[in-house]
Amino acid sequence: MVALLLLTALPVLTGCVGQTTAKQYSGPVAHVSFALDWTPNTNHTGIYVAMQKGFYRQNGIDLTLTPYSSSVYPEQLVGSGKAEFGISFPESVTTFRAQKVPIVSLGAIIAHNTSALVTLKSSGLDSVAKLAGKRYAGFGAPYEQPVISQMLSCAGASSTDFQNVATQLDPIAALKSGQFDFAWVFLGWEGIEAQQQGVALNTFPLSDYCIPDYSSPVIISNQQLIQQHPDVIKRFMKATAEGYQYAIQHPDDAANLLIQGAPKGSFDDQQLVVKSQEYLSPLYAQGEACWGQQSLAQWTNYPRFMYNHHAIQDANGNPVTHEPDYSEAFTNRFLPAC
Repeated sequence: MVALLLLTALPVLTGCVGQTTAKQYSGPVAHVSFALDWTPNTNHTGIYVAMQKGFYRQNGIDLTLTPYSSSVYPEQLVGSGKAEFGISFPESVTTFRAQKVPIVSLGAIIAHNTSALVTLKSSGLDSVAKLAGKRYAGFGAPYEQPVISQMLSCAGASSTDFQNVATQLDPIAALKSGQFDFAWVFLGWEGIEAQQQGVALNTFPLSDYCIPDYSSPVIISNQQLIQQHPDVIKRFMKATAEGYQYAIQHPDDAANLLIQGAPKGSFDDQQLVVKSQEYLSPLYAQGEACWGQQSLAQWTNYPRFMYNHHAIQDANGNPVTHEPDYSEAFTNRFLPAC
């Protein structure tokens, strides 16, 4: 789980999308970059599949991946125009937009929230209510406190207080260290990772405990690119959708394409990738007519929860006092027709 927060707003840098002519596409080819949110994993599979299968080239896109860096967030790169596309999360899109970073979500990578609070089975903490007062392996985001407190309240805990301790440890490593009692993970990656390591977990999905459901993660671009190069965005999203649709239909092959396309040494346990892909492929577009669809309800309910709990902060770290226009945070217009 990656915390994505902006402490100070960045100026918007403008630039043109470089274009040349390539034989495999009859029109101009757009040279664009994509900012990853973390090291390669199965949230990214559709991107790697589209690159490996040539879907981007077929749609006139020459794509370069910008590796994750802890010193700069994808939202900063995309918002400043230093990358045309990137991966983000509804919490982060909402926060960065409140800080005047002009990013917009173009499509949902996973249709519903697949994150959960987890504890070790051996801990005896087999209910959310038992997490009251316990040590949480936090990552420093303003929405962690209200989300977990809400879950505690929903579970009927005697208190909604807990010890929120920021750590750089991986969630599973944090639990195994004995320094923390519970963590917030993506079940499709850290949850599978725990299984691969033989670590038995209790899992408490957020959506089961009074937290509004939301699509996560999402693909973002910036408003200027949307206005100036809508054709590039449409072609990019068409190719990306083809990549995720392929992953939905061919999980094992998609996992292998991710492994082949990622930098050498990205995966210590390749079986983790395969198992994670088997878990996620049915969830990418679960309940939707096709991959990528986003709803105003999801883009309202969870961000409004954040707003009501003062978890949307401006560039100075102060809670915003005016409710955002949630409809401006996303668009489905560049997704292929279902």
